[in-house]
Amino acid sequence: MATEPVNVNEFEELARQALPKMYFDFCAGGAEDQYTLEENIEAFRRIVIDMSIIILGHKTLAPIIVAPTSSHQLAHPQGEVATARGAAACNVIMGLAFTSTCTVEEVASSCKAVRFIQTFAEADIKNKMITPPFKNFEGLISTEVVSVKSSNVEAYAAETLDPSFCWKVQDLKLNISIRAIEAGVAGIIVSNHGARQLDYAPPTISVLEEVVHAVQGKVPVLLDGGIRRGTDIFKALALGAKAVLIGRLVIYGLAAKGESGVKQVIEMLKSELELTMALAGCCTVDDITRSHIKTEKRVQQPARAMVNSSSLFSISITCFTPDSPLAARP
Repeated sequence: MATEPVNVNEFEELARQALPKMYFDFCAGGAEDQYTLEENIEAFRRIVIDMSIIILGHKTLAPIIVAPTSSHQLAHPQGEVATARGAAACNVIMGLAFTSTCTVEEVASSCKAVRFIQTFAEADIKNKMITPPFKNFEGLISTEVVSVKSSNVEAYAAETLDPSFCWKVQDLKLNISIRAIEAGVAGIIVSNHGARQLDYAPPTISVLEEVVHAVQGKVPVLLDGGIRRGTDIFKALALGAKAVLIGRLVIYGLAAKGESGVKQVIEMLKSELELTMALAGCCTVDDITRSHIKTEKRVQQPARAMVNSSSLFSISITCFTPDSPLAARP
């Protein structure tokens, strides 16, 4: 074997090479037909850890949602259609951005799956970014935007979003979650927009538990931002999140391998979460509790102090309702 073993099974072959055959057979063998010896191993493979959840009435095989991110055709010619197919193959929910480079109809007809649609536009001023045309509002509002000073994404957002639609500054604390629930939202997403808005805002995982406590189980709370491993998903669930959203990872997979790359990214996270749950003794997602993790208070250094870290002023509380454009449809 040219490389170091990557799992304990590979030591068996190393032992076979190192020992005389009679000694190896003595160690590796079982009784008679060796049926029980083989079944000891195979029985584990027939046990599946249940990672499924029900979110807003829709069952998904893992607590993972593809976050609504803009302009997937920048990463791959098939864009959001390829992303949708990859997510559907893994039986997880996809969020479709309203700045999608594929139409709602194209994505919806590409595969049978549950999807959410989002109504938000991001900005990229520094690079004067030019994106493929946004198709989802074609014929309803003008999507032809030219901006000399900034990107067309930033200009599009400025022209289409209503600046009067906002929360008052004094409300941008934890009571925003309570007010959203009182307004009838079906769920809340804790996000800092992938760290693309206010730099030095607190990481979403650090404020998740505060939001969960404020919501008191009345609606599901989802976490967006920073997920890179299955252990990260486990930590978010332990802190009270119903599921997590992944954005950049999906784009990276899409750019590298198209639909199969999206599928591979999601499957990797699912496998890592499954392993973490197994090692932690959790047979289902509901078995993951706060007692499984330990958090420490962040020691803040002056040079890296968080902006307004004592509140949710810099954290977006995204709300969605079953009767809004964010409603999921199979």
